[in-house]
Amino acid sequence: MDRNIRTVDDVLKLLDGLFAPGADRWTGGAADWWDRFYADRDRAVPFFVAKPDETLVDYLERGLLTPGRALELGCGPGRNALHLAALGFRVDAVDLSPTAIAWAEERARATPGGERVRFVQGDAFALPEGELPGPYDLVYDSGCFHHLPPHRRISYLALIDRVLAPGGRLALTCFAAGAMGSELPDAALYHEAGLQGGLGYTPQALRWIFAGLTEVSLRRMRDEPAESACFGEPFLWAALFRRPVESPFTDCTAPGR
Repeated sequence: MDRNIRTVDDVLKLLDGLFAPGADRWTGGAADWWDRFYADRDRAVPFFVAKPDETLVDYLERGLLTPGRALELGCGPGRNALHLAALGFRVDAVDLSPTAIAWAEERARATPGGERVRFVQGDAFALPEGELPGPYDLVYDSGCFHHLPPHRRISYLALIDRVLAPGGRLALTCFAAGAMGSELPDAALYHEAGLQGGLGYTPQALRWIFAGLTEVSLRRMRDEPAESACFGEPFLWAALFRRPVESPFTDCTAPGR
């Protein structure tokens, strides 16, 4: 007989276990799945291109972001991290997949400013605090958030609360409900024991989840043609939030992992 629930962390791990290993699962083999995903660099995956998000370029050109310390969550092959580094940011970039990190490091060696990126392989919620020391002026997430099971939003908010500097920005792109991603209610996902390939979000849901942050911009990504210097897909929301200077944005105190 097991009685192994004592902390919030224990509850989160128990819920992780409901999402069995597989193509649309976050835990228990996710790194292996993403490794296989990134192993074939020639597959027709839109975000395999070495181009930054059009929204990131837009924020920078409009002065909504200025160089400083940045953390990228789910960096993949490093396209956004390297763009930030080329503009003077010091970047820590994290991904579960060793294959993705190896590809990103290869790109960094061939990219001016690539030495300003420190790539970290691992689960951002499980890394020792010293690996992601903060405070960061920018936390950037292009596609990680919509692959989290609902209970891991707690971990996500706790991580942002810990590492984002007062006045810092959180920028993320995620599936837009009605265009991409599952629209099942959160509770139903636990009956399905899967994420259905990723979760779709509405603007109202994003504003509620990140209610402690100030909205700077929330719009759909522009559809960028193949010849564009930027990546853009209209099935994604792009949100930019600012952390208040005077106080933490959330009272979430769940441990990181």
